[in-house]
Amino acid sequence: MLNKIFVILANIIYSLFKLLPTQNKLTMISRQSNKNTLDFNLIDEEIKKEKLGIKVKILCHKLDGGAKAKLSVKIRYIFHCFNQMYNIATSKVVLLDSYCILISILKHKKSLKVIQMWHSMGTMKKFGYQIIGLKEGSSAKLAEQMKMHKNYDFVFASSEAYAQNLADGFGCSVEKVRIYPLPRVDLLVSESYKNEIRKKIEGIYPNLMEKKNIVYCPTFRKNEEEMQKALEKLINSVNYEKYNLIIKLHPLSKITINNDRVIKDEMFSTFDMLFVADFVISDYSCVIYEAALLDIPLFFYAFDLPKYLENRGLAIDYQKELPGIISKDISEILKSIEDNTYNYEKLKEFKNKYIKKQKDCTKDIVNFINELITGIQKETKSKELVKI
Repeated sequence: MLNKIFVILANIIYSLFKLLPTQNKLTMISRQSNKNTLDFNLIDEEIKKEKLGIKVKILCHKLDGGAKAKLSVKIRYIFHCFNQMYNIATSKVVLLDSYCILISILKHKKSLKVIQMWHSMGTMKKFGYQIIGLKEGSSAKLAEQMKMHKNYDFVFASSEAYAQNLADGFGCSVEKVRIYPLPRVDLLVSESYKNEIRKKIEGIYPNLMEKKNIVYCPTFRKNEEEMQKALEKLINSVNYEKYNLIIKLHPLSKITINNDRVIKDEMFSTFDMLFVADFVISDYSCVIYEAALLDIPLFFYAFDLPKYLENRGLAIDYQKELPGIISKDISEILKSIEDNTYNYEKLKEFKNKYIKKQKDCTKDIVNFINELITGIQKETKSKELVKI
């Protein structure tokens, strides 16, 4: 009942904002961070570089704690929602990288176009409508009341191989999917950017230049007890005379690491750390697609695979698709790293299947947005409707 009242009140307030004139404006909204995201910044910079005359507004705000957040946090978020309403109502295009409650529940102007540019490079975990009723998913009732992932006009995907899973997760038709890989792809294939970030990291951690670097970047689990034990096994199994171990936990993780032999970095993002990685160990994290673009050997420490499949589920054929050893035994993974017999051909096939276009990604997205705002179409090879 409270959810229904919230939706009605929000639409009443929003109707006043809709009286304001529409501008040639792009609003980008994220719940992933409290600061501008990398992809949003790249799009903003490209619009300015092209001098397109598009006004850009970036709104990034996390609701830390969710429904259990402190009252002061909730009040700040309410004011942020008013800011969202104003900018959505006065924009021609809204670009999202995550679920936005107001986009889903509000009745918008017919002129507004909404693009969902999901924050993951490729598919891995099931999400949204794929996990309704599961332990890590929403209830069917709540999803219906909050009109979860509704009102999208377009959904961006990195390739056709990812399209159907995205459509299923958002509960939309695959015809809405367009093939536009994330802007960050441009940085992953830029030698100058790689060298710039590598120098910054090595300036803080000079010992990274002395040995091979293993980066461990697991996905987040709500219950981290088993994760803690698995991490300790990894830490105790690495040969530190030959390798550096860099641990990049999920920002929401509460795991503490008290070991001087490892690098538990909090200065750089996982994305940044890929530029100094010689090997990446992960599990169900979509960071593997970014690592694949950098041709970094991938290994999968799946110590809780049966449980994860039960609680969340995977949208990829884990055993068949992944380009590297999958094991619950960390010693088997480390032995494979030591043996240096990695199958780079399978890594290349994986990369090319799931990330179709690997240059000019930001420019193509900006061209698409500009067409929506101006109504003037340009010839572009990336403007594709998914055919499945």
